[in-house]
Amino acid sequence: MKRKIAVLPGDGIGKEVTRGAVEILQAIAERYNHEFEFQYGSIGGGAIDETGNPLPEETIEMCKASDAVLLGAVGGPKWDNNPSHLRPERGLLAIRKELDLYANLRPISYYSSLSEASPLRKEIIEEVDLIIVRELTGGLYFGKPSERTTHEGKEAVVDTLFYKREEIKRIIELAFKVANGRRKKVTSVDKANVLESSRLWREVAEEVAASYPEVELEHMLVDNAAMQLIRNPRQFDVIVTENMFGDILSDEASVLTGSLGMLPSASLSIGGPSMYEPIHGSAPDIAGMNVANPLATILSAASMLRLSFGLEEEAEEIERAVRDVLDAGFRTRDIVADGTKVLSTTEMVAEVKASILDNEAIIQIMGAYA
Repeated sequence: MKRKIAVLPGDGIGKEVTRGAVEILQAIAERYNHEFEFQYGSIGGGAIDETGNPLPEETIEMCKASDAVLLGAVGGPKWDNNPSHLRPERGLLAIRKELDLYANLRPISYYSSLSEASPLRKEIIEEVDLIIVRELTGGLYFGKPSERTTHEGKEAVVDTLFYKREEIKRIIELAFKVANGRRKKVTSVDKANVLESSRLWREVAEEVAASYPEVELEHMLVDNAAMQLIRNPRQFDVIVTENMFGDILSDEASVLTGSLGMLPSASLSIGGPSMYEPIHGSAPDIAGMNVANPLATILSAASMLRLSFGLEEEAEEIERAVRDVLDAGFRTRDIVADGTKVLSTTEMVAEVKASILDNEAIIQIMGAYA
């Protein structure tokens, strides 16, 4: 199989973790006789410095001509005082709109070897397996107007939460399709006791549910959902919610796995290339130190193989290699526990790669970092 992959390393540790994920994809190509062509583009703060634009036109065209996009992370304090149109995050929002990346899938899975990395008790997180389906191109992040203004002669601000019915319907339909292949339960998260947008969201969810009688639908207010994710996460199968709620809840869910560095994501497009990225940020405080956890980005690459290329066996091989490396006691510093071996970013990538290319290699070199 030949596929063209656009790589947007972005800022901070984005460069380090995408480099690792590319190395893993190259290992998969070697083992399974695929050909992956990687093309690189700029986005975020680095793109602002280079071109004065957080998302240059050439990056957009490169991505649209690719079969999938791999993204690192954007942002950092260097650009905090820039005007709003020259913030790195504008590049991220713009690429979502340009590629119509309407749905963000964020799986949260329990790793038995990482139970000590979570601040929650093992009996709470054990066997957690849920996925958050987040609407990605509407809501507060894209509504207009969004500006500083004045009201009665005093400084004020306005942000607009805007959704069209069809935008809500397509993300909820996707959630039901995902749930139909899992444990057949959808939890729709909203704030229907306060927000008109949430009342429409709940209404559409009921309409969609009528077409999926085999899938259970429950509604949950977002504040309760935030509590239940920590109190009893095993009750969830598929959570579907609007843009900002999904952003916050999925970051909260990182405590179930022990670190943001373990959570991949897939941003899906209907007609164009989909984009794959870790949910963590650019972590400028550790950028360039070779200590970042690359596993979320590597697992995002596995999702790329599965969802964009239809390579289920290859995706499962990456996921198996990650589990085996963790089971062997290898850790980056964000998930370190007593008795484990702390690796650098490049060392962790090397372990996963070795496991893919030679299943016995990880056993042979276990003592290398003791």
